Amino acid sequence: MIQAAVPGLVLASGSASRRALLEGAGLRFEVEAAAVDEASIKEACQAEAISPGDAAIILAEAKAERVARRRPEALVIGGDQLLVCEGRWFDKPPDLAAARTQLLALRGKRHELVSGTVAWRGGERVWHYITISRLTMREFSEAFLEDYLALEGERLLASVGGYRLEGPGVQLFTKVEGDHSAILGLPLFPLLGFLRQHSVLIY
Repeated sequence: MIQAAVPGLVLASGSASRRALLEGAGLRFEVEAAAVDEASIKEACQAEAISPGDAAIILAEAKAERVARRRPEALVIGGDQLLVCEGRWFDKPPDLAAARTQLLALRGKRHELVSGTVAWRGGERVWHYITISRLTMREFSEAFLEDYLALEGERLLASVGGYRLEGPGVQLFTKVEGDHSAILGLPLFPLLGFLRQHSVLIY
């Protein structure tokens, strides 16, 4: 695999899992996290009855556009996720107590993890992708939950689900349907296909 020198690739996210996905794929890129008011954007989307998929794209685009304004020469990738369970949108838990409450709310139920990914270059959006994964949590015990929270600690606060599927959090589930890389933060195969089509990756 050969990566073109131009355009440079920028990840508009501070997510460790998104960074690890791109690094694992052998890509060269920079990281420039974009600060956007996610809570206000989500609130506006819900008030306007915007679908979770479109909301995820709006959030991802806000991040990519913010960085792309500073880096017009680069190809900027933005991503975001929404967790939806029984019509309720969940946010990243602010602390472990909130993570515990959230995991109890998801226990024994199926939820959707909606991932939106956007690419910006030269002042415009050049690509976007939505993927929906469906995850079913088992009826885990209170003792298991306490052990899990103690084991993972504040790493859980970086995840909209309050769990890390790439770690012991896989034990929370009975079934996972969808793109594993998208669940972790980026739909890697569609993204690599886009990068090849736009000659960022050379065949």
